[in-house]
Amino acid sequence: MFKSDKELTLPIDEWILENVKDAIIFVDDLGFIVSANQHAEMMLKIDEEAGSLRFADFIDLEEVLHAWDDEQLVWTKQQPISLVIMKKQSIGHLTCYTLKDGGLKGKKDSLIYRLNHARKSPYEGILMHDRGKLIDCDYAFASMLGYKRSEVIGTSVFNFVYPEDRDYLAQEIQQEQHDAPYQLRAYKKNGDTIYVEILPEQLREGSNNIRVAIIRNITERVEKEQQIEFMAYYDQLTNLPNRNYFHMTVKEEIDNLETKDERFAVHFIDIDYFKHINDTLGYHIGDELLKACALRLKQLLDEDVFIARMASDEFLLLQRNVRKDEDIDQLSNQIIEKLRNPLNIEGYDIYTTVSIGVSIYPDSGTNASELIEHADSAMYVIKEERRNEYQIFRHSLKEGVKEQLQLEAELHKAMQNHDFDLFFQPQYDLKTNRIIGLEALCRWFHAKMGVIPPDQFIPLAEKTGLIVELGEWVIYEACLQNKKWQDEDLPKVKVSVNLSAKQFLQRGLVKRVSHILYETGLDPQYLEIEITESMAMSNEYHIIETLNRFSELGVQVALDDFGTGYSSLQYLSQFPLNKIKIDRMFIQDQSEQNIAIVKSIIHLSHALNLKVIAEGVETEDNLKFLLNEQCDEVQGFYFSKPVAAQRVKDFVDF
Repeated sequence: MFKSDKELTLPIDEWILENVKDAIIFVDDLGFIVSANQHAEMMLKIDEEAGSLRFADFIDLEEVLHAWDDEQLVWTKQQPISLVIMKKQSIGHLTCYTLKDGGLKGKKDSLIYRLNHARKSPYEGILMHDRGKLIDCDYAFASMLGYKRSEVIGTSVFNFVYPEDRDYLAQEIQQEQHDAPYQLRAYKKNGDTIYVEILPEQLREGSNNIRVAIIRNITERVEKEQQIEFMAYYDQLTNLPNRNYFHMTVKEEIDNLETKDERFAVHFIDIDYFKHINDTLGYHIGDELLKACALRLKQLLDEDVFIARMASDEFLLLQRNVRKDEDIDQLSNQIIEKLRNPLNIEGYDIYTTVSIGVSIYPDSGTNASELIEHADSAMYVIKEERRNEYQIFRHSLKEGVKEQLQLEAELHKAMQNHDFDLFFQPQYDLKTNRIIGLEALCRWFHAKMGVIPPDQFIPLAEKTGLIVELGEWVIYEACLQNKKWQDEDLPKVKVSVNLSAKQFLQRGLVKRVSHILYETGLDPQYLEIEITESMAMSNEYHIIETLNRFSELGVQVALDDFGTGYSSLQYLSQFPLNKIKIDRMFIQDQSEQNIAIVKSIIHLSHALNLKVIAEGVETEDNLKFLLNEQCDEVQGFYFSKPVAAQRVKDFVDF
């Protein structure tokens, strides 16, 4: 037994010290070894002739935790190095270290770097097991799972692993070599899930198959990877798969059917009037509506239905095992029915309809991109025609969509080049038979395509958002032209312009109109704006606020297309309107019902102190009927078609 000081009294009988199986070392408060039994001398290769020796010369203390209440694995420094289990205890002014063989022999060179790295990281630990039974582990591994070492040693590692991963772990344990780490899911003591990466090394002791493994906690990394994968393949708002995932799923379905004579369908679903809801009620309500629609669509999910969100208000649905066209009809109608009932979003009962385009594999396309594109084309057609319906793709539809895309491109060019003109249709006072106003109407004359009808380019401008820019141009040019006529000493009359829903609901509209009036020099009383009935009924508070500001500015307001929507007399009495405009359909089709409606509108308007103007007057019978019912104003082809600005003063006798 080595003893540095012959007079040193040890707190243990020397006979016991020499006969215990473990290596025992006593170290003073300066870190020098003052005594060691023979087991310690052999284990650490302590040379008695070396004089005073520092404990740190034999044990890698840099890798030792500064504070621990349990055993831990440490490396010796003398060659060949070995891994030992160390425990310490303070006795008076000495520290007693008990060392025993860690049992890790062979392949030590390949473990040194990993172990050093592991001990410096709170996310890594080391364990030793015999076919899954935990023989030993370090503090870091036990702590990783939320246990003490004493709680896990002697148990099975399978107790901590997800049941679904246990077969996989059993296979990995049986392998002789591992060129790369493998991953598992485990449970912590508190039940939380932890993802671990395992790098095993095999060590043989007698007849036992003893292995050591480096365990790394990769939970944070896996969760980040899962989040990135979710963002790549899922829509965060609705938690539905996104377009990328749908595209991948369709490709897999095509691969599965390459040798089979089977079909599937792609449904392209678009929520009607969603942008209008966004503009009137706000984007928050719009988002909640999308989530509610997604929940309704999820009710259709089964083994043959896969649903994803395309973008904005568009959804995609994959229908597998389509055996006959009736299968497509049935599912399309189910989609429409699912969204027919109102959705209550923060107190608003919102009624939604959908337009659906359907493409069929392999008839409509042979790859995912074609199928989605053709379903989109079919949806576009049904949305333009009638909405709340579905359309199966036909190749003839594609030509119509191409024409629309070409027209859209030309519309953008026309906006840049100012290729629009204003025409004006006179409005007559029936009592004085004089012109009291001119409605400004936008016309587009294309150099190659000729005259583009308003019912083609106005809806397209609405769809693309160009209607706001175009509408502002119309207001400016109409005010500027009216001011020019007044400066030429023509009678002062109002000019009337139509506002789109997008234009009317944009913020700062009244301020923009006020600025236009200031720039052109036109008095506000000579400008009249027309809004449609459906616009007026969409957002009561915003409408009243905007109309009141127009009234304060001195601009007149007419309610266009009256009688074609779902009018509310309560709203009508509250809105600061100047005039009601009867839609042309009631004038040109003088059925008994329409005659009754026109009479009612005129009497109602007069009761509310509102003037009434009828558009679409084309015959003398139309005029006589309106005169008899005491309509205030009229306009139509009977008096004049819309004419160019330069013809107004020559054509019309003010």
